[in-house]
Amino acid sequence: MNRHSGWLGRTATAVGTIGVTVGLLATAAPAQEIRNDVQELRQDRREIRQDNREIRGDRRELRGDTKEIQGDRQELRGDRQDLRNAYKSGDPNAVKNAKQDLRGDRRDLRGDLRDRRQDGRDLRQDKRDRRQDVKDLHQDRRDLRRDVADRGNR
Repeated sequence: MNRHSGWLGRTATAVGTIGVTVGLLATAAPAQEIRNDVQELRQDRREIRQDNREIRGDRRELRGDTKEIQGDRQELRGDRQDLRNAYKSGDPNAVKNAKQDLRGDRRDLRGDLRDRRQDGRDLRQDKRDRRQDVKDLHQDRRDLRRDVADRGNR
């Protein structure tokens, strides 16, 4: 019987040691998961703040482009009037210069319109990015609550 009790004691000790090790590892994993979740939350918040800055910048650029377009349209009105006056004067050089001015201002207007469209696309993309980052933040919050609750149940 002594021979069996030694073997049985060693087995019981080994099983107990394995159980304690598994229990310690099981409690360490949720703690690490919680730390990871908290880091992910912080990163998501940083990304949302960055997206908000980019959105503000895009809106600022849109406002600037809109003002440039308004100015270009005003210049076009003036150039058209200059062209009419040049035709009335009958001076071929004045007509040529007025047409060149009109062409140049039309080119500027097209460029500014193109810039404004691109800034609008950038704004919409930044808004989509922010929406995705907010969704990620909410998911990470749910993960954190779940991991904290799981740790409390153990």
